[in-house]
Amino acid sequence: MREWVSHSFEESDEGEVSLVLAGRLVIASAGPLDDELRALDRAVDRVDIAQVGDIDTVGAWLVWRLARDHGAAITGASDTAQRLIEAVRSSASTAEIAPPRLPVFERVPEVVGLAVTNWGQGLVQLVGFFGAILISFWGIVRRPARFPMKALVRQLELVGVNSLGIIGLMSFLIGIVIAQQGAVQLRQFGAEIYTINLTGRITLRELGVLMTSIMVAGRSGSAFAAQLGTMKLTEEVDAMRTIGVSPIEVLVIPRILAAVLMMPLLGFFSAVLGIIGGAFIADLALDIPFFTFLTRIQEVVPLHDVWVGLVKAPVFGMIVGVAGCYQGMQVKANAEEVGLRTTMAVVQAIFMVIVLDAFFAVFFTEVGWD
Repeated sequence: MREWVSHSFEESDEGEVSLVLAGRLVIASAGPLDDELRALDRAVDRVDIAQVGDIDTVGAWLVWRLARDHGAAITGASDTAQRLIEAVRSSASTAEIAPPRLPVFERVPEVVGLAVTNWGQGLVQLVGFFGAILISFWGIVRRPARFPMKALVRQLELVGVNSLGIIGLMSFLIGIVIAQQGAVQLRQFGAEIYTINLTGRITLRELGVLMTSIMVAGRSGSAFAAQLGTMKLTEEVDAMRTIGVSPIEVLVIPRILAAVLMMPLLGFFSAVLGIIGGAFIADLALDIPFFTFLTRIQEVVPLHDVWVGLVKAPVFGMIVGVAGCYQGMQVKANAEEVGLRTTMAVVQAIFMVIVLDAFFAVFFTEVGWD
C-alpha cells in the first residue's frame, strides 16, 4: 500500500486557522511532508489530526514540532497518537545539535593532553601486561608440567614453517634489487666487484632480520591480535579464567615464545636467500659466476655480522609477539575494535622494531662491530 499524507487549511468563523492532516502519518511519508511544513508562510492556530489513520513516532514528532513552532494546539488525536505525542514532548531537548567548538588555542592543547594521557595509561597497562607474562612464565618454570607444549609446537608451525615461502620469496627478490642497484652505482667507480660486499653485509647484518621482522609483524603479529581479540569478544578468555586456566600461560606465552624462537632462524634464512638472490642477478647481469659470488661472501663478510643479526632477531621477535598479544587482550567492545587493535599491533611492532634497529646499529658500532 502506498504511504501518503495530505494537509489542508480550514478557517473558522472566529478567524482561527486549522491545519488539517489526513492519511497515514508514518516515516515513509514524513520526508515530503516535513519539507512542506517547514515552508509554511502563514500562522496556524490548531493542528487537527482527527483524519490521520496510522501514526508512528516520526509522525508524532512532526505534529508536535509544528504545534510548538506555531504555538498551536493539537486536536483530534487518538489515544495512540496522544501517547506518542506525549512521549515525544517529554523527550524533547534544548541542547544544540552540535556542541560549540573551543578556540584553537584551547582545543589543540586539550587534544595533545588527551593523547599524552592515553599514551601514559597505555604504557602502564603494557608494563602490567609484561609483568603478568613474567609471573606466568616463572610459574611454568617452577611447574614445567603446566607448560602448553602442543600450543607452542602449533605456534612454531604457524609463525615459522608456514611463513618460509613468503619470507624466502621476499628475501630473494630483495637480494636481487640490492645487488642490481648497488652494481649500477658502483659501476661509476669501476668497483662492481664490491657488490658482493654490499649484498652480503647488508643482508646478514640488517635487512635479513629487519625485513623478516616486518613480515612476521604483518603476518603473525596481526594474527595474534585478531585471534585473541576474537576470543575476548566471544568470552572464551573469561571462560578459561572461570575454569582455572590462565590465558597468559595457554594463549600468550606460546605465541611470544614461538616468535622469539623462530625469528633468528627466519632471519638467517632470509639473509641466505637474499645472498642467493644477489648471486643470481650477479651471474645473470654482472658476469660474476654464481659460486664465485658465494665463495667471496665467506671472505668479505666478517663473522660478527652474522652474530649481529642473530642477536637482534630474538628481541625483534619478542616485540612482535608482545605487541600482537597485548593489543589482542585489550579488545573489549565490538568487532570493529578487533580490526583497530590488529592494525595497532602491526604499526606498533614495526615502529618499535625500526627504532630498536637504529639503537642496535649505534650500539654495535660503539663496541667495534661495524
